[in-house]
Amino acid sequence: MKRGHQVTMKEIAKKLGLSVSTVSRALKDSPELHPETKLKVVEMAKSMNYQPNLLAQSLRISRSKVLGVIVPELTSHFFSSNISGIQDTAYKRGYNVMICQSNESYVQEISNIKILVASQVDGLLISLSRETKNYQHLQDLYDRGIPFIMFDRVTEEIPVSRVTVDDANGAYQVTKHLLEQGCKKVAFISGPQDLYISKKRKEGYLKALVEFGITEAESRVYISDLKEETNKQIAKQILEEADRADAIFAMIDPLAIDVMLVLKEHGVRIPEDIALAGFTNNPTSSVVEPSLTTVVQPGYEMGKIAANHLLDQLDEIASDDPQSFILDTTLIARNSTLKKK
Repeated sequence: MKRGHQVTMKEIAKKLGLSVSTVSRALKDSPELHPETKLKVVEMAKSMNYQPNLLAQSLRISRSKVLGVIVPELTSHFFSSNISGIQDTAYKRGYNVMICQSNESYVQEISNIKILVASQVDGLLISLSRETKNYQHLQDLYDRGIPFIMFDRVTEEIPVSRVTVDDANGAYQVTKHLLEQGCKKVAFISGPQDLYISKKRKEGYLKALVEFGITEAESRVYISDLKEETNKQIAKQILEEADRADAIFAMIDPLAIDVMLVLKEHGVRIPEDIALAGFTNNPTSSVVEPSLTTVVQPGYEMGKIAANHLLDQLDEIASDDPQSFILDTTLIARNSTLKKK
């Protein structure tokens, strides 16, 4: 063992072939565990000279009654709904909330975590930035025993609880709807491929194509960094192709609106020439012309569930073992896709 190295619960768990949450409960003398298991953990901790992390201990014992929240952007209707659900739930349970915005920046996300941990919040609720591809900062949180949950933008690489919507089924419903309207060449404009939601929505898109006899090799997937300039460039690229798509499914509503502006600039009729759909049900989706077909995500409910589960873990009502909460979505078909009226 290197001098100065602080043994973590993860290392103890690895030695014993147990989960980190089991080690954590054993060190807290949880009545849920068998006495023999607790004894093995305590003896291993002593032999490895394990010292409880003082900061993590203060998070659990000397409560600040504050939760830290990190979202990619505050101006998004969806993330503001998440925050409302978190705040309302936290307030009812005697907690306040500190909110940070990563501005879709990996570096700023790391900085946000450091600030919130230094402020001794009791736990964290994190939605990842679009730039986040390395998860070492989250692994560090986990190894230090600092409680956190991820929501919407998540990774499966860190064994903590996650709250998401059924992105795959939502994308499947959108694509199926476009195909049922008679569209045969449906393009999908995705976000960065590393994003969990990009993977899941692509999965749903491809599933619908296959059901209608279109192979993955025949799919039309475009990757955007979700910036306005890139979104519009991809829309122009689609229009310039000889075998042009007759429908576009954009991964999020703001992307769909950028595409809609380009289509209109080029005199393309929606949905007669190209049908268009989004995902998220931003407030603008119902007021643009034509109104945008989209998918409703229960953002407020997602925030409530994430906050309640984190607080249940802090109060030891819920196990520290990771759970996955997947909420249903609802397709709203509007004028941008309704060719069969």
